[in-house]
Amino acid sequence: MRLDKFLKDTGFGSRKEVKVLIKQKRVSVNDTLISNEGLSINEEKDIIKVDNNIVKYVKYVYIMLNKPKGVVSATVDNVHTTVIDLIKDYKYLELFPVGRLDIDTEGLLLITNDGVLAHNLLSPKKHVDKTYLLHTDKKLTDKDLQVLEQGVYLDNELTLPAKIKKVNEFEYSLTIHEGKFHQVKRMVECVGKKVIYLKRITFGSLVLDESLSLGEYRFLTEEEILKLTKKD
Repeated sequence: MRLDKFLKDTGFGSRKEVKVLIKQKRVSVNDTLISNEGLSINEEKDIIKVDNNIVKYVKYVYIMLNKPKGVVSATVDNVHTTVIDLIKDYKYLELFPVGRLDIDTEGLLLITNDGVLAHNLLSPKKHVDKTYLLHTDKKLTDKDLQVLEQGVYLDNELTLPAKIKKVNEFEYSLTIHEGKFHQVKRMVECVGKKVIYLKRITFGSLVLDESLSLGEYRFLTEEEILKLTKKD
């Protein structure tokens, strides 16, 4: 990789700004000051410093966010705060949410810049499990639970069998295997009830870290990344 591209990709500005940085003798490679912005480097082995501070190259970032209500699952929005606005690290990377949660839905959202992983997780063929905690305006009857587990028709198509468990009087956990538009809310509407609170607590192998307050995030552990990227 060229040195100027490395510095640009790690947040030190445009190619032009990086060129000035190098000309000012503020950049070293393996403790040697560099004046050639086109120098070829090994971003994984060479030690690059700016103002004597080591700069580490990160190719992919994986972040678990506990999304709050009122925030949209988008990279840019002219009206609302986006989930990317909440991420204060690695601003120079093109981070994006994997899938989406409705503006009034809380909970687990994966943020990354790994397009291949995102594609695999969102592929309709993968049927990645997603578990939600939901509150309803009325109790779900045993028949309602049975209907939801067997699947309901949305968009003229029967949803895959789901798993639903009663937590208490108006609270349930529901695991689905698809990601249709407003799927959980629409499924519950099919049995004549309404979802008044919704929170996603799992996504594939990921489980929401309950120590994260709404709006907080953390980087995935190596173990979580391995499980998430594991091929079938």
